[in-house]
Amino acid sequence: MAHKSGFVNILGNPNVGKSTLMNALVGERLSIITAKAQTTRHRIMGLVNTDDYQIVYSDTPGILKPNYKLQESMMTFVNTAITDADVFLYVTDVVETPDKNIEYIDRLKKTSTPIILIINKVDLSTQEKLEVLVEQWKERLPEAMIIPASAKLNFNLEAIMSNIVRLLPEAPPYFPKDQLTDKPMRFFAAEIIREKIFLNYEKEVPYCTEVVIESYVEDPKIVRIGAVIYVARQTQKGIIIGKQGSMLKKVGTEARKELEAFLGTKVFLEIFVKVSDKWRDNERDLKNFGYIQD
Repeated sequence: MAHKSGFVNILGNPNVGKSTLMNALVGERLSIITAKAQTTRHRIMGLVNTDDYQIVYSDTPGILKPNYKLQESMMTFVNTAITDADVFLYVTDVVETPDKNIEYIDRLKKTSTPIILIINKVDLSTQEKLEVLVEQWKERLPEAMIIPASAKLNFNLEAIMSNIVRLLPEAPPYFPKDQLTDKPMRFFAAEIIREKIFLNYEKEVPYCTEVVIESYVEDPKIVRIGAVIYVARQTQKGIIIGKQGSMLKKVGTEARKELEAFLGTKVFLEIFVKVSDKWRDNERDLKNFGYIQD
């Protein structure tokens, strides 16, 4: 049997469970997951390899109407993902109606690329509601294969996987077979810290932060990481640090424990907080933070 390889791009609106789905399909925790919308900012690849095939999954930011330059850059990752897929996984859930951000659905309609439409979070619905939703989606995307699923409970993941493999084109692997992702460890260190910020702070603060890994040194028995949390306003610096440094210490401890589990070794983590005024609308900052490519 000929070897199969392909790019499977995961698209959908914020908070439908795209990152949970990719992590479940890849079998590794590559994308950060919180209850807050818009936590994924980059396009993150996760690879699944067997002797017979290689699946290159891409998790993408949730589709939104941009309010500032950072979100414009996030949508650039989404737009690229619409042009270079071998298979689309369009993820929706049991709450969302098929008319949300309809222009992207119309774009998918025009493509000849196979579409698997995942109705996620079926554990939160009744059979009757699900059947109505399936019919609505059949009208909206008649060419798509519809699979109800629960990424959180691993329900129907095997059906998704087998259909992806069936749809993959014959091709040699695009990446070495022992590779898990296209991102370096520094990226995941920053993402783990950023996730802890989303989990520990309220309202707008997490959306105004960016994490940069300034040093990453692997010694035989320990990894030493130096990180900077950038905030968009001076007032946010105090919120991130907390009273007598309590909040920053909490974030640092939680991130260090998760990094040790992720890397399988001891971690020394040092975090500083800096202000970069209105960085989400600053082109130079966005380039430095990896959101705008030259």
